[in-house]
Amino acid sequence: MSSTFSIIDPKAKIGQGVEIGPFTTIAGDVEIGDGTWIGPNVTIMDGARIGRNCRIFPGAVISAIPQDLKFEGEQTSVEIGDNTTIRECCTINRGTKDRFKTTIGSNCLLMAYVHIAHDAAVGNNCIIANSANIAGHVTIEDWVIIEGVVAIQQFVRLGQHSFIAGGSLVRKNVPPYVKAAREPLSYAGVNTVGLRRRGFENETIAHIEDVYRMIYVHNSNMSRAMHAAEMELPASNEKETILDFIRQSDKGIIRGPQGL
Repeated sequence: MSSTFSIIDPKAKIGQGVEIGPFTTIAGDVEIGDGTWIGPNVTIMDGARIGRNCRIFPGAVISAIPQDLKFEGEQTSVEIGDNTTIRECCTINRGTKDRFKTTIGSNCLLMAYVHIAHDAAVGNNCIIANSANIAGHVTIEDWVIIEGVVAIQQFVRLGQHSFIAGGSLVRKNVPPYVKAAREPLSYAGVNTVGLRRRGFENETIAHIEDVYRMIYVHNSNMSRAMHAAEMELPASNEKETILDFIRQSDKGIIRGPQGL
């Protein structure tokens, strides 16, 4: 159902049960899944692919061209999963020829005034609070929480189940399962509250804490810490997830609690 005051290109593919508020504009190369609600004064531009049962609030602009001078008009997209909520005045730019798409997973919440730049990839079950700014080519894995007024530099990666404190400037990769805070951004412990809420056993959380204690506290350099964690701690999926993340972080990870 759409308002008579909306402008909807007849080529747009609109699913069953979609509600569209007044003064909303939807371009032709757009797909919107069943049951999605789109409020008034929303702009959805070419390349948007929006899943089922999403909610998009007034003032949001989805799939505008990138704010990137290297963009040459290539055909790219924004892809948004199911059950994701996008609050007032969020902006999500479509991709460039780097990844050809910007992606937001399912069951996410983007609060008001969040900006997601070109070629960013946000996983499932993420929460990004008010006025966070995510630069181009950033990767945010599943179950990440980003508090308000956070700025994330381009090409940075945030590991799964990590938590970024409000007002942070994120210039290096943030490993999985951790809390990151302070300035410059540093390891502030394991995200124990979040992990417990998601069903992690206390024994598993304690093991994750052991890995990070080995990395950030017991060793004076990263190569020695990685070797010690590999050799001295019991094998687990969580340990391998952490170590693999660090191995793949060419630009380094956030510093330790004492600036290590």
